[in-house]
Amino acid sequence: MEQIEEIESDYGTISIFKNRSTGAVLYELGGCKQSFADSNGTSLASYIHAIFGLLSQTKARNILLIGGAGGTLATMLERARRKATIVDVNPVSFTLAKQYFGLPKTVVCHVADGKAFLRSDTNTYDAIVLDAFHGDRIPSHLQSSVFFRLVRDRLTPRGAVFANVHVKHDFDDYADRVAKTMKDTWIDVRLLDAEGICGRNAIVMAGRVSHLRAPYLLVPPITSAGGIDNELARLRFRAWRVSRWDFGE
Repeated sequence: MEQIEEIESDYGTISIFKNRSTGAVLYELGGCKQSFADSNGTSLASYIHAIFGLLSQTKARNILLIGGAGGTLATMLERARRKATIVDVNPVSFTLAKQYFGLPKTVVCHVADGKAFLRSDTNTYDAIVLDAFHGDRIPSHLQSSVFFRLVRDRLTPRGAVFANVHVKHDFDDYADRVAKTMKDTWIDVRLLDAEGICGRNAIVMAGRVSHLRAPYLLVPPITSAGGIDNELARLRFRAWRVSRWDFGE
């Protein structure tokens, strides 16, 4: 892929790459992949399609996304006639999302920290998606019990929250720890994962999620649809592991 843009932002160097033959566009922040889309703005990341599939099952109409980057999930939701609102601390991300990833003008964009936004916002949402990273980890203040209680207060009675979590390998219990923290706030907490794959994305969800099934590809991109379909097929709901430290050992 050819680099077509590089911008120094307050949150690190953002690089935009493009595949001239396919039109695919990649957004990197500090060397970490944040968004990947085809020439129409449809995501080429299987975890985005997984979240989209889960949201489709919930029939959520009004969705808040904390963390934007290229805005591919918001673009897909708007095309499916869902109302998407993005909150991101980096104002540059919205400019790049519109310029290179086709983010629709109808998507409401707020430049703010996710936790601060939830404290000041008075709206409620059918679903809230947490997809904000510092490197390969969610910022600590966006994965605390205090934060998840704020999320709960901004959800409608049948609402749900979905968190994208990067998992390094099968011995990495990061997603399990996020699930455990969510359990302080919600009764129903589930973890969707593809064990056996290094450097993968797991989805931790809570709220009205007991009825959800493993998602499949609903919006095939122009390229790489087969690979995404195969990656989605590896996802399974699994019990989240309890650390020995939870028993005071």
